[in-house]
Amino acid sequence: MIGHVSSSGLASANQELPKVRFDILTLFPEFFTSPLNTSLLGKALANEVAEVYLTNPRDFTTDKHHRVDDEVYGGGVGMLMKPEPIFAAVESLPCLPRRQIVLFTPQGRRMDQPLFHNLANNYDQLVMICGHYEGVDERVAEHLVTQELSLGDFVLTCGEIPALALLNGVIRLRPGTVGKVESLRKESFEAELLDYPQYTRPAEFRGWQVPPVLRSGNHALIEQWRQEQQLKRTRDRRPDLYQKWLQSSEPPDP
Repeated sequence: MIGHVSSSGLASANQELPKVRFDILTLFPEFFTSPLNTSLLGKALANEVAEVYLTNPRDFTTDKHHRVDDEVYGGGVGMLMKPEPIFAAVESLPCLPRRQIVLFTPQGRRMDQPLFHNLANNYDQLVMICGHYEGVDERVAEHLVTQELSLGDFVLTCGEIPALALLNGVIRLRPGTVGKVESLRKESFEAELLDYPQYTRPAEFRGWQVPPVLRSGNHALIEQWRQEQQLKRTRDRRPDLYQKWLQSSEPPDP
């Protein structure tokens, strides 16, 4: 178990910040050791913006070999995670009023920015089940899980990778994680558009120039250029997002 980052806790008192509790069910707790202690995520947890607890389903097995997987009924390649340790592990956790129990699976909803906002603003507790092997017994999804999520249309070796992505994406939206809240509002996907190009010093590097408009000091022109670049970049790179933006930008029927 890791509370605020480690089993002993890395808490620094900031009790006024709203907190969300993350419970991660994982066979490999050490996967999270470095990410939970570094960069903005580590600072946020140290400042008690959120709490993270790691629970190993293997600790809830009842056989002498502590098996968490078994063969698939009906035959097939690979092993499947058993339901008993997962149910027991989840049932051992405190249950906060607004709780989601998430299972990471290719069959789930693809994670996106609106989902992160929803989870960051409307839930007190996120329980995340990290699958392994060929997946998890279907009874976990049917009778325990409240939401199935996917990182994308590909297959990974473990559920810890999407769990870390969800953890990072939600915590960075919580008050106290990012210093300048305004920076969150102007990122990619916040308005269904990709971000505009950005540059820093030097003004010329290997013959490549920073666009003159960004050095003009004319904030109205800069804002116009950035909006144009957002639209162009989204149209060229993510036509699906561009179509969504067009639909949301259409005036309602009279």
